Amino acid sequence: MIASASCGIMKTLLIVVHSLTGGSQHMAQAAYAGARQEPGVTVLLKQASEVHTPDLLGAQACLFVGPETLGGITGMMKDLFDRCYYPALDHMAGKAYALMVCAGSDGQGAVRQLQRILTGWRMKEVAEPLIVCTQAQTPQAIAAPKHISENDLAQCEQLGQAVAAGLAMGLY
Repeated sequence: MIASASCGIMKTLLIVVHSLTGGSQHMAQAAYAGARQEPGVTVLLKQASEVHTPDLLGAQACLFVGPETLGGITGMMKDLFDRCYYPALDHMAGKAYALMVCAGSDGQGAVRQLQRILTGWRMKEVAEPLIVCTQAQTPQAIAAPKHISENDLAQCEQLGQAVAAGLAMGLY
């Protein structure tokens, strides 16, 4: 019999990140800092390229963080799902997830693409997607290192803490 976090068994939140210009990485680090404030939850922050099926299976909740590129998720984030989708397919149902997207304009394409993938895994979305819009519209601005505002980083931290708190309380 497996006990809940309140009975002493740690639950795991896996934060998966891919970042091209630093914005998504800063967002993920803020979420990680927030999530680590929650007792009873182990929080792992891993690059999408380093995540494998056992990492996903070992987590009770996932927070996916990445940039929107050309109206969708980045190739490295898609690579994660290409590698792990079918091996994890029958084991992800009911697990909690949340999304954070760093976008130059609206971020909705990346959110829709991620939601479609995670719906296929039958995961449970536990928070509204958080989109941080950098307003990067020129080739130079798009390629430049991203600086995320303190207000946006605070929202990322709050989302990380909220997902971890729900996990600790046994909501999912």
